[in-house]
Amino acid sequence: MLYLRVLSAAVGVPVLLAAVWRGGWLLFTVTVLIMLFSIYELNRLFMKMECKSSFLIMAAGILTLAGSALLGGPGGYGLAVVPVVLLILAGGVTGYPGVTPAGTALRLTGTFYVSLLVYFYLIRTLDGGQLWILALLAAIWGGDTLAYFTGKMVGKRKLAPGISPGKTVEGAVGGLAGSVLGAYLVFLLFPSLPLPQVLAAGLLAGVFGILGDLFESSLKRQGGIKDSGAVIPGHGGVLDRFDSMIFAAPVVYYMLTLWASR
Repeated sequence: MLYLRVLSAAVGVPVLLAAVWRGGWLLFTVTVLIMLFSIYELNRLFMKMECKSSFLIMAAGILTLAGSALLGGPGGYGLAVVPVVLLILAGGVTGYPGVTPAGTALRLTGTFYVSLLVYFYLIRTLDGGQLWILALLAAIWGGDTLAYFTGKMVGKRKLAPGISPGKTVEGAVGGLAGSVLGAYLVFLLFPSLPLPQVLAAGLLAGVFGILGDLFESSLKRQGGIKDSGAVIPGHGGVLDRFDSMIFAAPVVYYMLTLWASR
């Protein structure tokens, strides 16, 4: 399995980095595709929970929120919330009794959960956005890597046994160190970035990346599955690869914007 993970990363990482560096429509398109694959996998997961869902309705909500963010940034995203909520609620009414209130709530949660990935694209629109996304990616990847090896070597105390029995406190601490180190390595390559913000971004990405990973693990546990999908050989589903980013990207975005406004 390790060779499949390495091979997939060798193909996928350069494509993602090229989109990040290019920015604009290319990065936006890649981000939307990641979101649509993720919402497809989430819809399948909801169906395994025996809750009738709708990929088309959630995908429409994702496209509306993403398009609004493209045109108006976070403000545009916020303005799109009400129409998307009304769309999903209307689907719950027209689909009743096949679609229960619980199913409607899952559609709402799933749509807005995955839509947070749009902040990955929005970071690119900030001053120095290319480098900030690189720092964020390095923090997430560094955290995942060091958490895995630290947990394997010295992990003893369970972090959240009811959600993910394999994760340990020691692995989480190693992951936080890996996130800060990953962001710092980007600073060494691009010293034009302000070091305090880089370290803060790394730490926040580490903390919220762990939370994002655990949240997706709780969804998979409810659905009784190990991976959200099998799109990426050796890695599982798209949602498995970007669960940390869903939580980390908006937090890092607002940290950077608030810091810049001081």
